Amino acid sequence: MQTALEADKRWELYRVLSEPVRLRLIALAGQEELSIGELGELLGEGQPNVSRHVAALRKLGLLSERRQGTRVFVRLAEAARLDAVVRDAFASGLALCESEGVLARLPETIRRRDAPAREFFARSAARANEASFPAELPAYLAALAPLIARRTLAVEVGTGDGRLLEALAPVFQRVVALDREQAQLDRAKDRLAARGYTNVELLRGDLNDGAVLEAMRGRGQADVVFASRVLHHAPRPQDAIATLASLARAGGQVVVLDYAAHHDEAMRENEADLWLGFSADELITYASQAGLREPTVTALPAAFHPGGPDAHLTWHMLVALVASIGGGAPQTTEPATD
Repeated sequence: MQTALEADKRWELYRVLSEPVRLRLIALAGQEELSIGELGELLGEGQPNVSRHVAALRKLGLLSERRQGTRVFVRLAEAARLDAVVRDAFASGLALCESEGVLARLPETIRRRDAPAREFFARSAARANEASFPAELPAYLAALAPLIARRTLAVEVGTGDGRLLEALAPVFQRVVALDREQAQLDRAKDRLAARGYTNVELLRGDLNDGAVLEAMRGRGQADVVFASRVLHHAPRPQDAIATLASLARAGGQVVVLDYAAHHDEAMRENEADLWLGFSADELITYASQAGLREPTVTALPAAFHPGGPDAHLTWHMLVALVASIGGGAPQTTEPATD
């Protein structure tokens, strides 16, 4: 990318940085990847005005952007961080944001990203159950269980109404399942009671709640930590994967099932999805940043998820190891033929 950081265009850089709003934008974008709307809320500016300032900074290569459907997220470009003038502008903008209380509001802005998801799942308990698993599935899973070497404890984050528990409870000696909505946990409890599973503990709480995480860790380090269709509701997906990793033992595994990157805005409007899926490279990057080893992303056939409002999306699965040694080249696996 050509930028105004080049020597013969320095005058453009100084001109653009003469505007205080742009100093604040650089500071915020250097702290966190933020959407145009979030920047507007933090700065008390209208989105058109923020977009105009962002465009000027992006034109000079100071900001980079990532599109999520109709939304645009911006962050301070890596190349710009190396420039002494930009670093000084960042420091000046940071001081302005701190003195005005903008930085103090940043964590709350990130937290509010999942407000639609919270409301959505609070309402979803009233919806009718979709098709259930085959009645004999627990017997089949119990027959396969001895083939798994380590199956003392499984943790599921975001259990919802407990559908994945139907597969985990017959296999693992103990299962701890977390969800933040009591209505969902009540449905999961009914599901477990109908099957007669007594080896599952349901916990209410949020993945970002330190006390809840300590309580989960107090149950022991998991052989496998599962998160099924949770990541696209997480305010900061990279942090969510790091937290999942912290719940597993050394040598254990983290399994994340979520959508491949897509452009269906209806999923945001109708299902309260915060992110429109993730590419395989994004998932591998998040896993690597969390210290996970040998991350592999496998696309799943459409026949594996034939119903529901997300049946038209591509699903894929991240599997990675929690280990201090080993590792290998990250892999992506093509989907099996439907």
